[in-house]
Amino acid sequence: MDADLVIVGAGLFGLTIAQQAVEHTDARVEIIDIRDHIGGNAYSYLDEETGAEIHKYGAHLFHTSNRRVWDYVNRFTSFTDYVHRVYATHDGEVYPLPINLGTINQFFRAHYTPQEAKALINEQAGELAGTDPENLNDQGISLIGRPLYEAFIKNYTAKQWQTDPSELPASIIKRLPVRFTYDNRYFRDTWEGLPKDGYTAWFERMIDDERIHVHLGTDFFDTGQALNKTALVGKVPVIYTGPVDRYFDYELGALQWRTVDFTERRYDEDDHLGCPVMNFPDSDVPFTRAIEFKNFNPERRDRQNHEKTVVWEEHSRFARRGDEPYYPVNTAEDRALYKAYKRKAEAEEQVIFGGRLGTYAYYDMHQVINSALICFEKQVAPLL
Repeated sequence: MDADLVIVGAGLFGLTIAQQAVEHTDARVEIIDIRDHIGGNAYSYLDEETGAEIHKYGAHLFHTSNRRVWDYVNRFTSFTDYVHRVYATHDGEVYPLPINLGTINQFFRAHYTPQEAKALINEQAGELAGTDPENLNDQGISLIGRPLYEAFIKNYTAKQWQTDPSELPASIIKRLPVRFTYDNRYFRDTWEGLPKDGYTAWFERMIDDERIHVHLGTDFFDTGQALNKTALVGKVPVIYTGPVDRYFDYELGALQWRTVDFTERRYDEDDHLGCPVMNFPDSDVPFTRAIEFKNFNPERRDRQNHEKTVVWEEHSRFARRGDEPYYPVNTAEDRALYKAYKRKAEAEEQVIFGGRLGTYAYYDMHQVINSALICFEKQVAPLL
């Protein structure tokens, strides 16, 4: 094998490392991924019936305040002017999220000024004044008061975690955003948008170089194929972005993850939700939110089918082995277990662990890219 670097996983972390390696060191790079596509969980594809760009692993929305990251991604794609706004259907009525002055006035059938709304929330949150909340339920009430917490947070969280909030640790929610203006822009970053010609086209441009070779449907742990762990580790630098516990064959135990299942609904209409994302915080709705992909790209209206639309309903649950891991559970036991795996990872010769799965952490896309740029400079470049 004549590769200078092998990258396990074709997600954003691996793609960024590959791109930087060929640009700065003229390295020959082999990327392998067990999936049949590049891009990791940010992969998207075109739905031929509706003309919608489907985000296969749930809604992915790019936003950042990091100038270096913004300049970097704009080398490979331009972005739409999409601004993410979320709504929630509660008790048969639609409210804007995050909780803001519009949500508060609509919920309480009032016309509070910002100062009056702050006083109201402080009064309601004072129900647990002087206590040190030990569970998520009490923490939520102490942050925003019982009425808003029970309407928009309590049951949504219970569905997310499949656990009553009174049995979840308070540390899960350190704060709950409440805006005392009518601003319902979901993200507050400097830059925001969606790639104009889709995520997959963006990712393909990142590795459009003859020195980068991609092998899909390739299992790093399958000794029947050449680019496997036994054949590579210790002989060539390896960037590993898969599950860290899987790398060590779960010898210390398995880290816990949450995963997401999707139920697809197709409707004979142009627009079903009227927005890209609708949350459903009530307990009698089995899913947490619904995504209507066409509404992420109103600039593509002339290329979409106005008689059909597709909506995905999102269900959260604990991941089993073989499921797609989305969010680390991060209990105290999980954190201790990851620290043990991290010590083992640091002892691996010429192996660098990165990305969500390799570091048992949840990252937004811009955070993954930033961590990859730093990792290349500090860890990968010296190996090459």
